[in-house]
Amino acid sequence: MTFFKKAAGLVAASLLASAIGFATAIAADDIFDLSPDQSGRIRAEKDPAAIAAVPKDFKFVAPGKFTVAVSPGGPPLATYATDAKTVVGADPDYALAIADSLGLQLELVPVAWADWPLGLASGKYDAVISNIGVTELRKEKFDFSTYRQGLHGFFVRADSNIKEIREPKDAAGLRITVSASTNQELILLKWSEENVKAGLKPIELQYHDDDAARLVALRSGRVDVIVQPHAQLVYIAARDKNIRRVGTLSAGWPERSDVAITTRKGSGLADALTLATNDLIKSGAYAKILQRWQLSEEALPESRTNPPGLPKS
Repeated sequence: MTFFKKAAGLVAASLLASAIGFATAIAADDIFDLSPDQSGRIRAEKDPAAIAAVPKDFKFVAPGKFTVAVSPGGPPLATYATDAKTVVGADPDYALAIADSLGLQLELVPVAWADWPLGLASGKYDAVISNIGVTELRKEKFDFSTYRQGLHGFFVRADSNIKEIREPKDAAGLRITVSASTNQELILLKWSEENVKAGLKPIELQYHDDDAARLVALRSGRVDVIVQPHAQLVYIAARDKNIRRVGTLSAGWPERSDVAITTRKGSGLADALTLATNDLIKSGAYAKILQRWQLSEEALPESRTNPPGLPKS
């Protein structure tokens, strides 16, 4: 196949997936509220213990406000609402609950993903709540208060015979589409090595450049499984109704890897945010927020300040 035929094939795949997504996007409205008013948002009560834990010398960016940066990368975590300007999703909802706990008004600042580290370090925001994973490298510059598990999802076609993928042997011999140079690719390569050592078939990894190409490969039967961040696939499954989850994979396999509220190193705010998170877990507000965005699988039993993160590569 020539380069031009390959390129044409990729473009056609992308256009097909986009058309399918556009035609069926309305189906997700039954589950996900992407309206700007967000009438179903979960609110929280003031948390006196969390408020008292904020260091006396800590200065919020704006008095009376909790200024939080978020990157609107896509539903259900954070995306632009139907008005194309209001940011909605699980992370904005969680930011609001933390602001409520601290007795503050939420000031949400949309930012590009690449810009949050410099903006946080320079004091533009009090915190970043945007699906940031805890890593040992990031811990050198920032503090963390965990609030969700970092999960990848195993999803298959709705009519697939695959029932469950929980461990390496469950994936033996399967064709799995994955993004190159990602953490999930590294984990699946390790799984494949374990299978070969155990006398099982290796995993056949197939690489596609974008979500559209991966979904077309799955729907057409060229691959058996798609693996990428769990939250993304939860939304796609609700939208298109032709794929389903058969398992999840920790981003830090074999250890758990969490995502966290990120604050400036040594600012002293992390302990208060961890306390607020644990109180939200106890009150049930936390579970309601995750359930609202179909992310209950990512719930944590408790929040921790600066837990072990993914090791430096």
